[in-house]
Amino acid sequence: MGGLAKDITVAVIGAGTMGAGIAQVAAAAGHPVLLLDAQKGAAGKGRAGIENALARLVEKGRMEAHERDDLIGRISIADDLKDLSRAGLVIEAIVEDLEIKRKVFAELEAILANDAIIASNTSSISITALAAGMEHPGRLVGMHFFNPPPLMALVEVVTGLATDTMVAKTVFDTAESWGKAPVYAKSTPGFIVNRIARSFSGEALRLLQEGAADPATLDAIMRDCGGFRMGPFELMDLIGLDVNLSVTKSIWNLYYNDPRYLPNVLQEEMVAAGRLGRKSRQGWYDYAEGAEKPKPKSEPTRPEPGEVRLIGDLGPAAPLIPLIEKSGLEFETRDDEESENLGGIYVGNGEGGGVIKFTDGTSATERAAVEEEDNLIHLDLCLDFAASPRVVLAPGDRTEPQAMAVAVGLFQKLGKEVTVIADVPGMVLMRTLAMIANEAAEAAYHGVATPKGIDTAMLKGVNYPKGPLAWADEISLPWILMVLEGLAGQYGEDRYRASALLRRKVFGGAHFHETT
Repeated sequence: MGGLAKDITVAVIGAGTMGAGIAQVAAAAGHPVLLLDAQKGAAGKGRAGIENALARLVEKGRMEAHERDDLIGRISIADDLKDLSRAGLVIEAIVEDLEIKRKVFAELEAILANDAIIASNTSSISITALAAGMEHPGRLVGMHFFNPPPLMALVEVVTGLATDTMVAKTVFDTAESWGKAPVYAKSTPGFIVNRIARSFSGEALRLLQEGAADPATLDAIMRDCGGFRMGPFELMDLIGLDVNLSVTKSIWNLYYNDPRYLPNVLQEEMVAAGRLGRKSRQGWYDYAEGAEKPKPKSEPTRPEPGEVRLIGDLGPAAPLIPLIEKSGLEFETRDDEESENLGGIYVGNGEGGGVIKFTDGTSATERAAVEEEDNLIHLDLCLDFAASPRVVLAPGDRTEPQAMAVAVGLFQKLGKEVTVIADVPGMVLMRTLAMIANEAAEAAYHGVATPKGIDTAMLKGVNYPKGPLAWADEISLPWILMVLEGLAGQYGEDRYRASALLRRKVFGGAHFHETT
C-alpha cells in the first residue's frame, strides 16, 4: 500500500472537532503530527481533547495505555505557520471562507518544500477556486473527512482542474493506509455526499408540506422500512436546521437554482423561529427536559382477509409472496398476461375487497381512474419486506373504508405494523430513494465519481443501508424510471427529471453495477 511514509510529518491547521480528529487519525497511523490553530490555546485544548477521548478508550479496554501515550506523544503543538515548514502533508481544517483559506495557502507555499502536499478539508468550497492564484496549484487537493474523523471511514479525495494526478493518488493511498475508505471525487458543488444526500431531507420536507404524514411517522418509515439509522427530521435536528438549510441553499445557488435542490419554506420558517434542533432544545421534536417524543401513526387491529389473490407481477413487492404463502391465509396465484396493468394483490372479506399495488410514482387516486381499478391502494417500498416491522399504505380518494380495512388486516396478519399515509405521489421511501438514486446517477454521468465510488461514499459517509445505485439495480432501473416519470407527470416539475445515464441504462438493458 502506498501513501506517505510513516516518518513524514503531517501538519493540521485548525484544532476544532474536525482538525483535532484528523490529527488523531494521522498520529494513530504513526506519523509525527503538528497541530496549529490561530486562536491562542486552541491547539493545546484540541490535543487535550484527544487525550481525554483516548483515556476513555483505555478505560473501556479498547486501547492499551502505552498505545495512548505513544499516540499523544506524536502530536506536537505548533505556535506559528512557519513551524510547519518540515511537513510533507498539510491538512487545512479551518473556517469555510474562500479568501481566508487562500491566504493560508499562499503563506504555506512560501515555507513548504516544493513537493509538500496541501490538502483542504473543505466540505463545500471548490478546490479549483481555492487553488486559483497559487504558485503551484497542482499540489492542492481536497481531503474531506466526515465527523468524527476517528470513527467515520469515508474520505472524499477531491480534485480541482489543476490538481496533479500523483498528488491525488498519494492522498488517496495515504487515507487508505490510515484505515479509511477513500473515494475520488471531482470538484463540483457538494462533492459526492453533500450533493446526493440533499434528497433525503428535501423529499421529507416536501412530504410533510403535502400532508403525507407527521415528522415522527415519516422518520419511522425511513428507519423501519428503509433501514436508515435516523429519519430525516431526526437528522436535521441533530445537524441543526440552520446548518442543513445553509448547505441546501449553497448547493441550490451553486447549481444555478436547479429545482432538484430547492430549499423548503417549512425549514425557513423553523429557522426564523429559532427552532434549530437539539442545540436550541426545539426543532421538529421537543428536547426540553421531560418532553416525550411523539409516536409514529399505526393502524388499529383490523380483520384479516378471507381470500388473497395475486394477479400478475408485483414488481419490487414480489418478496411479499412467500410471506403470504406461509401466513395460513387462503391464497392463490393467477397469471394476467392479457392485462396491460401492473400486477397486484387482491384482498377480500365477504363482499368488500380491494387491490394493493406497488406505487408507480403517481397517486393511487389517479392510477385507479386510469386503470379503471376500484378500491386501489398503494404500497410503499421496503428495504427487506420480510424483516421490516412496518409497511406503508396509501388509499385512493375513492377507496372504500372496508377495502382499506381488509388490506391493513393482511399485513397485520403478516406481523407488520401498518402506517396509512395520505395519497401522495410516489409515497415515502420509494419516492425518496428514486430521487437519491437519480441524483447519484447524475453525479456518475457528470464524472463526479464512479458508481462504485458513489455507493461507497454514501455507505461510509452517511451510513446508508445500501449504496443508492446498487439499491436501484436491485429494485430494477425500469421501475425507478417509471416512478420518476410518474412524479414528473404529477408535479409538472423539472425537479423529478430522470438522469440521462439512468435512461441509457434502462433502454440499454444494463445496470450501474454489472455482475459476471
